[in-house]
Amino acid sequence: MIRVSAPGKLFIAGEYAVVETGQPAVLVAVDRYLTVELQPATGEGRLISDQYGRLPVLWRRAGSRLVLDTDQRPFDYVLEAISAVESYATESGHPLGYYDLTISSELDDMSGRKFGLGSSAAVTAATVQALDRFYDLGLSRLELLKLAYLATMRVNANGSGGDLAASMFGGWIAYTAFDRAWVADNRERMSTVEMVRSEWPGLSVRAITPPSALQLIVGWTGVPASTMSLVSSVQDRKSTTNSHYGEFLSQSRACVEELVAAFEADDAVVAQRQIRQARRLLQRLSAESELVIETPALRLLCDSAGRAGGAAKSSGAGGGDCGIVLIDTGIDVRPMLREWELNDIRHLAIGVHPAER
Repeated sequence: MIRVSAPGKLFIAGEYAVVETGQPAVLVAVDRYLTVELQPATGEGRLISDQYGRLPVLWRRAGSRLVLDTDQRPFDYVLEAISAVESYATESGHPLGYYDLTISSELDDMSGRKFGLGSSAAVTAATVQALDRFYDLGLSRLELLKLAYLATMRVNANGSGGDLAASMFGGWIAYTAFDRAWVADNRERMSTVEMVRSEWPGLSVRAITPPSALQLIVGWTGVPASTMSLVSSVQDRKSTTNSHYGEFLSQSRACVEELVAAFEADDAVVAQRQIRQARRLLQRLSAESELVIETPALRLLCDSAGRAGGAAKSSGAGGGDCGIVLIDTGIDVRPMLREWELNDIRHLAIGVHPAER
């Protein structure tokens, strides 16, 4: 049996801007996992997930195409990951096989509500890695990332790939977005092998280390949000005549670059300053796009962290989900956590998943 666990992720800075070519972001992989177990099978395969009911969904092959016995849209990311890897495997001369995939997740609560830790990215990353091992393809982590994005773009064309990079590489990363239009255009002309082996314009993933004096604290508002919907809404509005989107992009780039420099200099003061700046940029984007990015619960989370001496902001698309706090390791955070608890904000006991070798 093959077993692969992919970590969840949190955006630290650069949200919304990072969907544009060359825009940077900082993310962290966290020690909550989505696990895929692959067991070789004969004649037919099964998909089993604790998120969508334990009864297996059977699949068979029609030529090289995988066909489910029933329409199961929750498995969209898994199916596209399978399609991408098997396209690569077929082009590389590997015969296709049958297998059972069992999926289990720590990225949601007991009732099935998602924490906003990137379950779609994690299940895609884990499935791609499991099948890479099953077919003995020997792909590098960067090549696996490209395959994972080729799968994801079939479901969500507006994704930045940053969440996939965090789940694939682990640790804290500085990520730069590739040219999605280039990928989409060439995907129609090039084989999967050619796409994976090509250099993608703009793509960069680099390990970084946060200031030693700071700790990461995460709060969950209990309200799931749709990243795809929020990002699509900003993209739809960015070309309006009164849009300040171009200014937002340049300011976001400056903010993230200074944050990365602060990490590299072990400068906690500047790092916190840039987290506060990133929050202000998202608040401004929220007002200009007429979207609720920082909900009342996220505002309370961030303001209470500020009163405690930390720097905080919403993580990812906002609209609910999580807020992140960078705060001095010597500060007593218990009063802040009590305030969160009194306002139905759950402290997630989350650590950092170490960078992959």
